[in-house]
Amino acid sequence: MSLPDPKAYPAPRHTGDEGEISARFRPATAAPDHVSGGTAYHYLSTTASTDGEYGLYRVEMGPESGGPTTHFHKAMSEAFFVLSGTVRLFDGEKWVNASSGDHLYVPVGGLHAFRNESDEPASMLMLFAPGAPREEYFENISRLGDLTDTERAEFCVRHDSFFL
Repeated sequence: MSLPDPKAYPAPRHTGDEGEISARFRPATAAPDHVSGGTAYHYLSTTASTDGEYGLYRVEMGPESGGPTTHFHKAMSEAFFVLSGTVRLFDGEKWVNASSGDHLYVPVGGLHAFRNESDEPASMLMLFAPGAPREEYFENISRLGDLTDTERAEFCVRHDSFFL
């Protein structure tokens, strides 16, 4: 498999000779789209709104908020950008305390995990590329304990999440 030239732009996808009015603005004051336990999810750019290019979410975790255990994705990369507080990030080898401005990129297949172990809130951006409908995942992950082993396995496969 050959990699794209990192110095070349992708082929044009807009074929018109003029631009179009298609941008979408979301104010920082917008209410979260989903709240579960001590975590609020802001659906900034979903796979539906970006035509599958990427998904961007702001995640606001309360103090001592858990997160997913070590897992990987077979179809998408994931990136984390810490906005505030301290987020524990696992890069497949070690845990690091990430703070405002720190970034972790996880290629397809890369092991990773995250959580907020501090007594302070923390927030971060999560980017998935290409986009995937993560909204259903965020909205239902807290219900995994209510599912049978078979249903739980199907949920994880459907959401490209493979836990160790």
